[in-house]
Amino acid sequence: MFVLLCGYPPFFGDSDQEVLSKVKMGNFSFNPADWKNVSEDAKDLIRNLLKMNPRDRFTADQALQHEWIKLKAPKAQNVSLQSNFVDNLRGFRSQNKLKKAALHIIAGQLNEDQIKQLRDIFMMIDGNGDGYLTVNELKEGLSKAGLKDIPGDLLQIMQEVDSDGSGNIDYTEFLAATLDKRMYIQEDVCWSAFRVFDRNGDGKISMDELQQVLCNGDVEEVVGTKAIAELMLEVDGNGDGFIDFKEFMSMMRDHSKGGGGVAHSSA
Repeated sequence: MFVLLCGYPPFFGDSDQEVLSKVKMGNFSFNPADWKNVSEDAKDLIRNLLKMNPRDRFTADQALQHEWIKLKAPKAQNVSLQSNFVDNLRGFRSQNKLKKAALHIIAGQLNEDQIKQLRDIFMMIDGNGDGYLTVNELKEGLSKAGLKDIPGDLLQIMQEVDSDGSGNIDYTEFLAATLDKRMYIQEDVCWSAFRVFDRNGDGKISMDELQQVLCNGDVEEVVGTKAIAELMLEVDGNGDGFIDFKEFMSMMRDHSKGGGGVAHSSA
């Protein structure tokens, strides 16, 4: 709910350790610039959902009975889908693991203004308001939004978008799969994602760094060693065993299946 209303999580930092430290402290705030259009009722619900002591924290039933949920929770009405919405979903399905992971990172870093339309679509499709999309909700939502031909491979598309294997699509997974390319190919946006993979800050991504990020919980992907080697081979255009930012950008801008980088030299 916090992410839905402002576009970023209540606890964040430059490292997992910093994030965990903030979670343990339980300290969060409502930045006035990001929360100026959010009601006090909504903030009150969030405070009750994020209380440190589980005995004081709202249960799901208590949350559903809160004033904001019952009377004021926004439901996007008459939201129209862009013509490329399903194409974006299907395109995400064909991307390689690195590009999918990068899109997840980018989705988590965008501000509310950049994702407002997608947030409205997500809330419209999420029929029961639980923050997750099921196959049925996706079908009904697409139909409600005026899409006449529901894709026959919708279940397969959803399984690819569902990166953590939960059986549902959460908000960040939805954003990652539906971002407009014009938004995610901007160099400053991609640079922020690149830095997450470039753990030691030397300007290039090694096999070890790929494995650390893709296998150790920085993003919701689990990738085997063989797959990581194949991924490196696909994106590492000059064959030096590293992915530099130019190669990373080439992958992000690529239209082809897999989103691979520049071609390897035969020399």
